[in-house]
Amino acid sequence: MKIAVIIPAYNEEQSIAKVIEDIPKEITEIVVVNNCSSDGTVKAAENAGATVLHESVMGYGAACLNGIDYLQGKDFEIVVFLDGDYSDYPNELNLLVEPIEKENYDFVLGSRVLGNREKGALPLQSRIGSLIAGFLIKIFWKVKYTDLGPFRAIKFDKLLQLNMKDKWFGWTVEMQIKAAKNKYNILEVPVSYRKRIGKSKVTGTIKGSVMASLIILKTIFVQIFRD
Repeated sequence: MKIAVIIPAYNEEQSIAKVIEDIPKEITEIVVVNNCSSDGTVKAAENAGATVLHESVMGYGAACLNGIDYLQGKDFEIVVFLDGDYSDYPNELNLLVEPIEKENYDFVLGSRVLGNREKGALPLQSRIGSLIAGFLIKIFWKVKYTDLGPFRAIKFDKLLQLNMKDKWFGWTVEMQIKAAKNKYNILEVPVSYRKRIGKSKVTGTIKGSVMASLIILKTIFVQIFRD
């Protein structure tokens, strides 16, 4: 199947080339969406062979939406999302793609909670956030998630049907909720996780952690009230 990878990136000069180089060579296209970086992220990504797009609206979701727009009309069947900080293991990509190709899953989420984690790689606030979000999704939409991890694969046509909107940190949970609401064939698989290169823009600060948590909760409750 024709596969593309989307990597949102903000000031990931030190890590982005490592991420790109570790992606399996059979992947058709690697798209790095530069989200207002002020360092050498763009040059590093281009030198590593990625297609680089530019998104002027700050936000994880905004960068992902930019990448999706670019891929439309290019006959891709699967899209994989992962972070540009080298905390994910890009060489594990086939763990997410194969259940779609061979078992007809629609959406496969890489769970850091179920997989092997380097000590200190997944902060307490992230684990608590995933537990709360997972509990609410289980209650309201009857689907069990253990994580809100960024490493995920989805059939491209199914992704387009979700009509994703969030431009901030609610992107991942929005996708998971909408996949549950649409009764997609969903699977979680264990993935490895390590400490990122550089400081996290979200969990690296109290302000970032609080903001991300509030946006995630807002996203969940918006979907609840829409139902």
